[in-house]
Amino acid sequence: MQDALIFDPSDRSKTASVAAHAVQEAPSPTLDALDLRGKREFNKLKKRLRRQVGNAIIDYGMIHEGDRVMVCLSGGKDSYTMLSILRNLQRNAPIDFSLVAVNLDQKQPGFPEHVLPEYLASVGVEYHILERDTYSVVKEKTPEGRTTCALCSRLRRGSLYGFAEEIGATKVALGHHREDILETLFLNLFFAGSLKAMPPKLLADDGKNILIRPLAYCRETDIAEYARLMDFPIIPCNLCGSQPNLQRQLAKEMLAEWESQHPGRLESMFKAVTNVAPSQLADRELFDFAGLEEKQARMQASRIEILNK
Repeated sequence: MQDALIFDPSDRSKTASVAAHAVQEAPSPTLDALDLRGKREFNKLKKRLRRQVGNAIIDYGMIHEGDRVMVCLSGGKDSYTMLSILRNLQRNAPIDFSLVAVNLDQKQPGFPEHVLPEYLASVGVEYHILERDTYSVVKEKTPEGRTTCALCSRLRRGSLYGFAEEIGATKVALGHHREDILETLFLNLFFAGSLKAMPPKLLADDGKNILIRPLAYCRETDIAEYARLMDFPIIPCNLCGSQPNLQRQLAKEMLAEWESQHPGRLESMFKAVTNVAPSQLADRELFDFAGLEEKQARMQASRIEILNK
């Protein structure tokens, strides 16, 4: 692997940068305290996450030779785990690609600005802190009692996608996992009247960025346990995490209850997302229902021709 490029900080772009000269993990007191059995279980967990991320990358062609992958780091368990596993895979990857971590500082009151720079510098990851006061915009534009997620997400995406172009990123990696994908499926089903979720790989609407979700095959419980054992310095989201009646939280609780009562149900549901039969649904854009009679006639004619030979 080549060392990551060095970027000079720029007042114009309001970013902070550091070069990555070595791939290392931050020390973890929790891991150090594990007994032999605990360390074996952690190694199994890490291998499982590596395998699932690796399979997702291969199945959907997420990363190619020479890619510069911008890893969106929020300070939550998912994005920390994504960065850690991608760096781990990068060491033995058959292709050469680089990683750059980017955090969007949305200027939330009380946000611990020092946490991510200190962590990323300690592990030698190239990074940028992008400062954009989207918090004030969201609070100003969102009516009292309404959730802030939709507007916050749009502003966050716009800032990150634009910055990806600035730093020459060819892929933008997001930390959504299996449950995120299923929650989105049901949110769209219940409230938007559409059968769609989060694809593992997506071309953004502007056609400029390809988004990838390397954790698409990973279970949230595994990610949470990995983050706990790695002692990642988790930063909670004070903007949306405590909102009452958050529909995504309700969907999360619904899925958790189903999995508790019927173990394996979420695995089966996720498999369904990857195994779609358009002819068994009712979307006229995806399947030619109007042409079935013509298809029937062709098939009958073909059978008669075979019988007459």
